[in-house]
Amino acid sequence: MLNLKKLLVIPALAGLFVMAYTPDSIAQEVKKEKVVTVDKTVHDFGTVSEDGGNISTVFIVTNNTNAPIVITGVRASCGCTTPEWTKEPIAPGKTGEVKATYSPKGRPGPFEKTVTITTDGDPDRIVVKIKGVVES
Repeated sequence: MLNLKKLLVIPALAGLFVMAYTPDSIAQEVKKEKVVTVDKTVHDFGTVSEDGGNISTVFIVTNNTNAPIVITGVRASCGCTTPEWTKEPIAPGKTGEVKATYSPKGRPGPFEKTVTITTDGDPDRIVVKIKGVVES
C-alpha cells in the first residue's frame, strides 16, 4: 500500500511543477507578441501665453506586435484637453498618432493633465501627460 502512495505522489508533484511554470512562459510569449509603445510619456510645453491660443503635441504609438492593433479610445483628464487619434488599424511595425490639444485660455498657472490611450494590444492602457505653465 505504501508503494502505491509513492507511485501516485511522484506524478502528482511532477504535474504541479509543470503547471506552476508553464503559465508564466506562455504569458511571457504572449506579452512579446502584443507590445504597444509610445515615443514619450510626458510632453512639457514650458511657459505658454494664456492669449496665445491652443497648444498641441503628438504622441506616436508604435505597434511592435505581429498583428494589427487598434486604438479603441482616448480620454483626457479634463475638458480643457481635446484628444484626436488614428482610427484605422495600425499594422505590425507601423505607427499611429494621438494628438493632445490644450486650451490655456482662462487657466493661468501650472498645469498637468493626463491622456489615457486604450488599445486592443498590450498594454491595453497607456497614460501620457502634458504639462506646462500658463502665463497671463
